Formats: sequence, C-alpha cells, structure tokens
Amino acid sequence: MADMPNQHEFPEVSTVWLRAFLEVARHASFTGAARTLGWTQSAVSRQIATLEGALGGAPLFDRLPRGVRLTEAGRILVPHAEAVAESLHDAVRELTALREVTGGRLRFGAFATADAALVPHALAAFRARHPRVRVTREEGLTPVLLDRLTAGHLDLAVVSTTGRAPLETYELHHLLDESLYVAVPAAHPLAGLEGPVRLGRLADEDWISGSSRPEGTLLDAALRQGFRPRVAHVVGEWTAKQGYVAAGLGVALVPALAAASVRPDVRLVPVRDEGGPARAVYAATVRGRSPTPAVEAFLGALREAAAKVPPRTMA
Repeated sequence: MADMPNQHEFPEVSTVWLRAFLEVARHASFTGAARTLGWTQSAVSRQIATLEGALGGAPLFDRLPRGVRLTEAGRILVPHAEAVAESLHDAVRELTALREVTGGRLRFGAFATADAALVPHALAAFRARHPRVRVTREEGLTPVLLDRLTAGHLDLAVVSTTGRAPLETYELHHLLDESLYVAVPAAHPLAGLEGPVRLGRLADEDWISGSSRPEGTLLDAALRQGFRPRVAHVVGEWTAKQGYVAAGLGVALVPALAAASVRPDVRLVPVRDEGGPARAVYAATVRGRSPTPAVEAFLGALREAAAKVPPRTMA
C-alpha cells in the first residue's frame, strides 16, 4: 500500500493568497496590487507573508527600494497560481451555464409510445429554449429505464405504470393519465361506434399484443374487467400491430399517446374508463438526488406537452 501523502505535499493554500500573489507579480508592487484589489498595502503584505509561510518559508519577492521582484521561488509559483486561477474561472463559467441552462447535459430515456408524441414535442420546446445543452436519449421498457436511472446513466426517465416496476422508490412527477382505445379493422361491427365501449364486449376477440401474457401490459385492463384476452399474435412494434389489425387478424389496445399515428384502414373505439385510468405516465428521477436546472427545465417542457394530450375517456 502506498504511503499517505504528508501535510507538506498538500499545503493548505487559500485562493485569496494566490490572487494577491499574482497581482503583486503583475504590478511588481505591493502598492499597485493593493490599488487593484481595493485593499490596504499592509493587507497585501500579510497575504503574501502567509502564503510564503504555507509554502515552506522561502521568500516569493525581493523587496527593492522601488517595488518588488520575483525570486526564483516566486517565478516557479507563477504558472501554478495562474493554472489554479484559470481552473476556478472555468468552473465558475460552467456552473453559471448549468444554473442558467445555457450549457451542461441532459440524459433521459422514455418508453416507446411516449417517444411517439409526448417526448418529441417536449424535446423540441426544450431545444428551442436551451440549444446549448447536450442532450442524449434512450428508448426502452420502464423497468430497464429505471435500472439505468438508478445506476446514474440517466438523469430522468419517462415511465408508465404498466411495466410492473416498483415506482415507490423514485421521485415521480405525474404527467398524465392515459385513456385507452381498441384498434379494430375498418369493417368491424364496432368500427362506427362513437361512444366508449366496455372491454367485456370484446372478450371473444383475438388480440394482438406485445406479450403472450396480459400481465404487466395494457391488457391488464381486460383482467380487471373479468376476462383473460386470447392473444393470437405477439407483435412488438406498433406499426406492425396496426397491419395485423387492418388485415382482420385481431384487435389491439392503443394508448392515447399513440392514437394520433393510427393508419386510415384502422378504427379506434374509446374504452370506457372503469376503475381508474389504464396507465399513468410519470417523469421519474432518483429520490434524494438534486435535479439539475436542465432536468427541471425539461420537466416543465414535458408537463406542457402532456397538457396537450387529449383527456381520458370517462365512464
């Protein structure tokens, strides 16, 4: 095991001392440095003396009849003091950019249907307001996104309640409650229905779903209404699901976030809302982790976009 560094290898040096040192070196005068800093000459002298003591006692300036001159120790210290000053200036600039959302980064993820409409509208508004923030995004299922969030790979995740993931451990920012639609072929008996339909009327239909099991999917709504849907075709991608519906191979549940992208040979019938919304959508952040200004700004954009989503179908 390596020896721990001793106190002399890491001297406690105040940036105030280094600032005074650089001003004296620039002016070659305690008086000139004091005038620039707005201090008394004796205050500048004390700062230099304290710095010399902290660095081992070697003088940093030779005192001349008129002004001062850097010693060899002083000449060695100048570039290091300048590097510290420049590093602090860079830090202040970056922190200011972070606070004012004129810089920094935003890493977020979203589930697929949120990525179809909600997220693009929010992201467009965010980029228009904060074009210099570096944005990266991921798409995935809610449990995967939450794992990425917990591991620190994401700053925010747009998630839903249908993934059966434990949401209680996260800071949840409610965005919307989604209504559901049933996608049916244009020739289906329910295609011309204007009012909401109970899912029980479709209990004998073949269903198209992203999973062979309804648990943890939108088809949980059917289980709550007392029947287990018969999944005839497992199709993951929404565009492909529409193709199967249009061909008369079954019906499918469609969340409100995806309703705007339905093809013309498919009809959407609203589902009667019984027992609460089928799916709630949240922006999740890690509880106890302070959100950055960029995350706060993106949350605002998500709320604005969510407010434009059609309201839930009521019973």
